[in-house]
Amino acid sequence: MKDGVSAWLQAPFFALQFLTIVPPLVRRAPRPDDLGRSEAFFPLVGLILGVSLAAIDHGIAPFLAPVVRDIVLVTVLAVITGALHLDGVVDTFDGLFTGKTPERRLEIMRDPRAGSYGVVALVLLIGLKVAALGSLPPILRTPALILAPCLGRWSIVLATGTFAYARPEGMGRTFKESIRLAHVMLAGSIALVAAAGLVGATGILIWTASSLSVLLAGQWVAGRLGGLSGDTYGAICELTETGVLVILGAQVGSLLL
Repeated sequence: MKDGVSAWLQAPFFALQFLTIVPPLVRRAPRPDDLGRSEAFFPLVGLILGVSLAAIDHGIAPFLAPVVRDIVLVTVLAVITGALHLDGVVDTFDGLFTGKTPERRLEIMRDPRAGSYGVVALVLLIGLKVAALGSLPPILRTPALILAPCLGRWSIVLATGTFAYARPEGMGRTFKESIRLAHVMLAGSIALVAAAGLVGATGILIWTASSLSVLLAGQWVAGRLGGLSGDTYGAICELTETGVLVILGAQVGSLLL
């Protein structure tokens, strides 16, 4: 009983360790069951990232032009997360649109060299993210900065819990094998409460839309690869994060509040 409580208390720190460049805060090495348990707190880590971005945004606002500020925020998020998910974007798009078979696509995704599809996807994604930040109305800027990383990391949990894993080995498979329905439900609850608390009914709609989008995109990707992989988890996170910023930056974002 005591060990179980201790493992749950350590789970958020493992989540922070897996998703950021923060040094390990738990002295022992993670066990396989720690990986799934930590996923329950991925959206919480997203909230921490978002609050950090919002604080930086307020701090640099008096000194930098708006577009420079937006580029700084995108850069900071990439640095804090070790560009982990951006790397997944490159590998995923290279594999999905280059290979002819699932096996070949997965092989291409392992190649450390970046192909044209991956580079174009990365450039367009970063450009869209910067543009979306610039389109946010002032009233939504801070909530959007906090919510986008949260829902991005919720999308990882939803994708991991829903779809088969494409590879016979790898860290992503360990996450997949250790995740449980309770972990997905807790992560989803954290993300939903955060969305509702930050932008009210609009947040609930965005949570629902982003979750459905993950399921639809995951189904298509799984059909191309025979399942998902760690790279596709990262790509889904980045696309969800960017999508949240785009929606909140659109005119409809202000009208729904």
